[in-house]
Amino acid sequence: MQRRIFDADHEAFRETVRTFLTKEVLPHYEQWEKDGIVSREAWRAAGRQGLLGLAVPEEYGGGGNTDFRYAAVIAEEFTRAGAAGLAIGLHNDIIGPYLTSLATEEQKRRWLPGFCSGETITAIAMTEPGAGSDLQGIRTSAEDRGDHWVLNGSKTFISNGILADLVVVVAKTTPEGGAHGLSLLVVERGTEGFERGRNLDKIGQKAQDTAELFFHDVRVPKENLLGELNGAFVHLMTNLAQERMGIAMAGIAAAEHLLEITTTYVKEREAFGRPLSKLQHIRFEIAEMATECAVTRTFLDRCIVDHSNGELDHVHASMAKWWATELQKRVADRCLQLHGGYGYMSEYRVARAFTDGRIQTIYGGTTEIMKEIIGRSLLG
Repeated sequence: MQRRIFDADHEAFRETVRTFLTKEVLPHYEQWEKDGIVSREAWRAAGRQGLLGLAVPEEYGGGGNTDFRYAAVIAEEFTRAGAAGLAIGLHNDIIGPYLTSLATEEQKRRWLPGFCSGETITAIAMTEPGAGSDLQGIRTSAEDRGDHWVLNGSKTFISNGILADLVVVVAKTTPEGGAHGLSLLVVERGTEGFERGRNLDKIGQKAQDTAELFFHDVRVPKENLLGELNGAFVHLMTNLAQERMGIAMAGIAAAEHLLEITTTYVKEREAFGRPLSKLQHIRFEIAEMATECAVTRTFLDRCIVDHSNGELDHVHASMAKWWATELQKRVADRCLQLHGGYGYMSEYRVARAFTDGRIQTIYGGTTEIMKEIIGRSLLG
């Protein structure tokens, strides 16, 4: 089915993204995978190309364009290229809204120009060793000392954790914490007491630096409070729909791309004297995946348009996230199986997609959490 959500400007932007990937990312990606981190120059190149801060007002160096379909183009093209390591979606679509909607004028002028140029790389630190999706379990705390906060605690599984120059930290600012006692504090690179642990060794997305972060009596200036004091829970809930949409968009794009390369593979690969595509079981497998992808794409495109218009609620974002990522997981597994032994070889795209994509049903809220959100909306 022909997609109808993009116009000529979106498709021209898609060509820009593809050119950027071809010139600035793909030639270096294998080395980044080995290094466990991308180069800072890649971020600066993304800034020069206008891929960072798309929705940031022009006065701060951004694109001034809040049309979420441009974010969808980036998610789709980076996914098709297998380039999850350069976490532009995290930077633009997850952290960007916190800075544009919550920051004071002084904070915007201090942080957003570097955000858009690629000089300032960002991360958000929510997850802790003892608290994953449960924000009520956060133990990292900040004590009010008059003109500054004293921050103590640790975070884990933080994407961009090694590279980040600005880290938005979720911390308790009341003894109780929870829904009415969490705040967002921005910790800057080089702050005394802020330490990074190891770059975690993951099974996939190896070029994406994921780290442990430690805060030992870190003095955070009062002017680095982001948003309302004790208002982090509401701030986080407000932005989670967009985060989940970003993950969902990558999920369906990955499934579609895996279906494409597997369809080509079974046409070329022969067994028992004829192409695999001539076997009924193979045809049924391809037919099932193609239908699931087509149905999912239709729903996701509707969600993209609704979100661009400010009409997508958190329930439908949760539906999109769990369905698209579970589909991605199923398709990756089935496509690897159809590749046979070759699917287990690292040089085949399907092998890396299998490991890179496995995290999709976990971060941004697990599938189980998504179902709980949907279920509560229906059953109370």
